[in-house]
Amino acid sequence: MTAELAVGLPVVVLVLGVCLGGLGIATAQLRAHDAAADAARLLGRGEPVTRAEALVARTAPGGRLSVARADALVCATVTVEQRLLLVPIAVAGSSCALDAGW
Repeated sequence: MTAELAVGLPVVVLVLGVCLGGLGIATAQLRAHDAAADAARLLGRGEPVTRAEALVARTAPGGRLSVARADALVCATVTVEQRLLLVPIAVAGSSCALDAGW
């Protein structure tokens, strides 16, 4: 019984760590998407990029904002790096809004 516990317990801890890390990644992706949607709406209303970057910093800490304008749209993409068992994984969220300056 002791040998089985000695072998099985590290596996259970590893699986639990991966599950918790996966929840952390999912949360980071949702925050990135929310931050991108809010930033796209701000930029669509004509707000400066610095204000959108400040919003991203509050909503998705460590997130990087990139902005693209095409036709009558302004698109914002927020990328956040999250770690899963010490392995860095980049998650991103993007959203577009009508560009009022168009």
